[in-house]
Amino acid sequence: MDTGMLILRLVTGLLIAGHGIQKVSYRLDGSGLAGGTEEFRHDGFRGGTLTALAAGAGQIGSGLLLAAGVLTPLAAAGAAGVMTVALTVKWPHGLWVQKDGYEYPLVLIVVATVLALTGPGRYSVDQVLGLAPWAAWWVAVTLLGGVGSGLAVRVLLHRPAPAPAGS
Repeated sequence: MDTGMLILRLVTGLLIAGHGIQKVSYRLDGSGLAGGTEEFRHDGFRGGTLTALAAGAGQIGSGLLLAAGVLTPLAAAGAAGVMTVALTVKWPHGLWVQKDGYEYPLVLIVVATVLALTGPGRYSVDQVLGLAPWAAWWVAVTLLGGVGSGLAVRVLLHRPAPAPAGS
């Protein structure tokens, strides 16, 4: 079981971190900070470069913490937060990723939450530091803090679509 948790943490955390790297650099086939900024503007968010930097840093930080199993519930909350923002962007397209839907962000939110529930496993920094196992109530922190912060970002930074001409 501990080996499975390690693999799950590594794959999930590194994919989230890699996605953040793409937002702020040309590494991993990213479009650089200008591309990340344009992506947020295209999706209707205010803040431009600052928004892209915050999202990229959130993904890189939470992803690396998850991968290492460091402060796992808080790392999971960070991952759930940034993926909640992505889910809200993709929501109008429906569930399935083939139609640019929210399937992938939803899976990452669930995996992060499950990691907060189960703990990072024996092969983690939390275990080495004696922080694991985490109390079950940390799952509520992960969900409320993560999903709540993602929804707050959406409310605070997303601009409503302009009214059609002639309205």
